[in-house]
Amino acid sequence: MLSETEIVFRLVLGAVLGGIVGFERQVHGRQAGFRTQLLVCVASVLIMMVSEYYHHLSYMNPSYVRVDPGRIAAGAITGIGFIGAGAILKMGITIQGLTTAACLWMVSAIGLAVGAGMYVAGVAACVLTLFSLLVLRVVERRMSRLVYKFITITADEKTGSDEIEALLKKQGAHLGKTDYEKDNSKGEIVYNITIALKHPVQMKPMLDELSSINGVKKVVMRG
Repeated sequence: MLSETEIVFRLVLGAVLGGIVGFERQVHGRQAGFRTQLLVCVASVLIMMVSEYYHHLSYMNPSYVRVDPGRIAAGAITGIGFIGAGAILKMGITIQGLTTAACLWMVSAIGLAVGAGMYVAGVAACVLTLFSLLVLRVVERRMSRLVYKFITITADEKTGSDEIEALLKKQGAHLGKTDYEKDNSKGEIVYNITIALKHPVQMKPMLDELSSINGVKKVVMRG
């Protein structure tokens, strides 16, 4: 059985570790910030201690039903999945909140580790989490990666796609999927083009050049 001092220590340590991760999220203006991460971690600590308590009772007294301490912990992780899903937002064609949801899952795991008395594992996981959020953030920004844009072009049906594709390739864009929509009543054709760019490109000049193509009526760029 855990002493009252050990119980309080585990709860406080969970609050500290969860609060540290939550502070980083709060500073960067994420949905689940300081208080949310702290509460999730403390709740996980408490759940793990309750799980261990009932396991101890079932071990000491055969009249209790045998309890697997991992089952309650597994339920906690499942519950955190619902909270994490609420932190993920779809804004247009982009998705935000995946890292925050992963942090909620991580602080829950940290809390379970602390609740099980695995202090080194909990602290080490917290340090690695901060390393990924702070240090790897800088590394990620410096990495060369593709930027995807989705372009919708409305033009006369006589306007071919060759000139449009040539202009995009001139800008260094790699053409992906292209969908076509034709409206016979208006004599228009709509091109939905997905492009990938390896380097930052000024979007306004590209929009201006696309708009200047003979027969092009409207250009919309998303992404």
